[in-house]
Amino acid sequence: MPDFESGTFNHSATSPGRAFYQQHAKIGQNVSMRKLAPWKIAAVSALCIALVIALWASFRVIKPVPDWSDGELVAIVPPADSLDQQFDQRLAELFAAYLGVKLKPLALYPQQATTALAKHQAHFSAIGMRANEPDDFLKFGTSYQTVRERIVCSDDSPLAHDELKSRKIIVVTGSAEDAALRASRKKIPSLSWQLVSQKMPNELLEAVSLGDIDCTVANEEQIATMRNYHPDMEAGLSIATPSQLAWTFPPDADPELLEKMTSFFEQIQEDGTLNRLIEQYYGHNDRIVPLDATAFLTKTNSVLPHYRKLFDEAAALTGIEWQLLAAMAYRESHWDPLATSVTKVRGMMMLTEDTADRMKVSNRLDARESIMAGARYLQLLKEQLPLRIDEPDRTWLALAGYNQGMGHLEDARMLAQRYGLNPDSWLDVQKVMPKLSKPDIAATTKHGFARGGEAVIYVETVRLYQDMLKRLLRDEYKMLRVPDYQLFLDPRQAH
Repeated sequence: MPDFESGTFNHSATSPGRAFYQQHAKIGQNVSMRKLAPWKIAAVSALCIALVIALWASFRVIKPVPDWSDGELVAIVPPADSLDQQFDQRLAELFAAYLGVKLKPLALYPQQATTALAKHQAHFSAIGMRANEPDDFLKFGTSYQTVRERIVCSDDSPLAHDELKSRKIIVVTGSAEDAALRASRKKIPSLSWQLVSQKMPNELLEAVSLGDIDCTVANEEQIATMRNYHPDMEAGLSIATPSQLAWTFPPDADPELLEKMTSFFEQIQEDGTLNRLIEQYYGHNDRIVPLDATAFLTKTNSVLPHYRKLFDEAAALTGIEWQLLAAMAYRESHWDPLATSVTKVRGMMMLTEDTADRMKVSNRLDARESIMAGARYLQLLKEQLPLRIDEPDRTWLALAGYNQGMGHLEDARMLAQRYGLNPDSWLDVQKVMPKLSKPDIAATTKHGFARGGEAVIYVETVRLYQDMLKRLLRDEYKMLRVPDYQLFLDPRQAH
């Protein structure tokens, strides 16, 4: 596949043009060149060369995408190791479903996305870009999220504009952070930075944390997520005004597609889908204190490997992701099979006596018994919820029931309905669940007083631990560690 950025093409022995030439070179072996007149030899040679060039060109040229109304929507999404990949792709999937077509995701970096749109190799880019200022090369869609970009450095992050002069700032070419820095030049004319290609903001944050580069810029959601892996990471000065993130389209984008996009965002903003998505992918960020994050990272390497097979076994038994079960166990006991609380809950999954009896557990302090019982109990709670509740709300609501009991969860769901909220949405239920601790409200519920706020913290923390485990342990997530980061600098870009 051609490089979108450099436009280079592989001319190696395995390239289509070279293979074609080698395959057809035998033609010349069957012709006695001595019997051909010089002009015929030249003509045959010219024809062979022309055929090779034509074939090479046919492979080099990438045809524009067909019309989206033909049934396939090509959307650019970030690479798999981007912090925003899952959110961006899910939003694009919903848009494709809204149009009644199939989504074809194309993973590219921000700078590649701009080039691909210019060549009409995609219908739009779902990578969130700063839409605050006009752009001659892009058409922005409806703004769907507001984020603030802030500078992060390997030591003390600058808190004033005059402190930026001495810092070496590196950001991703064509990214929202790059656009924010350009916008900030209006107030800070002397501001300078360097650009890298084929990287994402989280990779640069990683490099800053490891001390490989001095400073970078990222939005607060990205910083909050990375802080869970690097508790000492501190954000400094805000760069420019908050960015209004939006999809991008080529300047001559299909007006009908743009109109459909506008209607789509109006719908998901009105019915709450957009808020639920933002809550799903970003709402659990920055929910644990730095000390706990450090302990979690340490025990992920030192303790979790001893129990990993048990979580895999429980996942195979119940169909619940092992990372979620491991996250629950850490939240319950810090992966201590002998843990015991003053309220008589015990073991890796901190089971009550009643729950242990119900799940036929003979020894709550046995790690395998506890993990299997906890997984089966969560599965049971999920099955008790109405069938109309979809994932991931079903799992999050069941987690709240695991923490506080299904009776109190049902009280919270009824309370949500009383307040005109959706009882099947965790985003709405978590808003009212803390109210169960208020005597006047608890008196109106079937099961009375509950520490509902604790259930909210429990669910959000488990979600965070689960996300951290996925990012730390999946094959696609690789920590950036490069001795000489200058290797990644784009020499054509300087500010």
